[in-house]
Amino acid sequence: MHWTRQTFLHWPYPSAVLQRLLPPHLEVDVFEGQGWVSLTPFVMSSTRVLGVPLPGGTFPETNLRTYVRRKGGPSGLWFFSLDVTHPAMLAARLLGIPYSLARLSVQGQGRTRHYAGRRGRRGPGYEIEVRTGRCIEAPDRLDSWLTNRFHAYSMSAGLLWRTPVRHEPWPLSRGTLVRLDESLLTSAGLPEPAASALVHTSPGVGPVRLGFPRHG
Repeated sequence: MHWTRQTFLHWPYPSAVLQRLLPPHLEVDVFEGQGWVSLTPFVMSSTRVLGVPLPGGTFPETNLRTYVRRKGGPSGLWFFSLDVTHPAMLAARLLGIPYSLARLSVQGQGRTRHYAGRRGRRGPGYEIEVRTGRCIEAPDRLDSWLTNRFHAYSMSAGLLWRTPVRHEPWPLSRGTLVRLDESLLTSAGLPEPAASALVHTSPGVGPVRLGFPRHG
């Protein structure tokens, strides 16, 4: 698959706030003592399952995630929610990956991008407008730490699962948040962020390959 037209909104959070939302097998991964949460809308395209093209394989997705580490193991992502328009993605719930169907849209003109979504008729949703700024020629440590993650964790049937993710490093630009109206954070049990969002945008990466999920 390819992940395109990506935006990252990142907020710092105290690690203790995040830890209470994680299963006991995982601990918050921190950057200089600080935990982070990211809201990431994008478009998934050229999607294949076991090498077979997925019908309607170009569609928007939005995920809300934090950064974790398995005790004694590799760092990765933990998803609070994943909203998507394609019902085939709901099969990932078998591994505890919290996909939900939602109405999502991605629009853009010039350097401005607009994302919107709503889960159900009265569920949580968001509206985001960002403006892409200068290209980041040399990402700093935080830029790379927040965007380049190559494992995703989930819980199913009391077991911890780890799915490897492989892709090239993200090409990144700085971004400016023009508008944000969202209820995904509080729906996930998170308090309102105490700081402004750090914004990245990217044209995308691909191909992205997901490995076979492994226990632990």
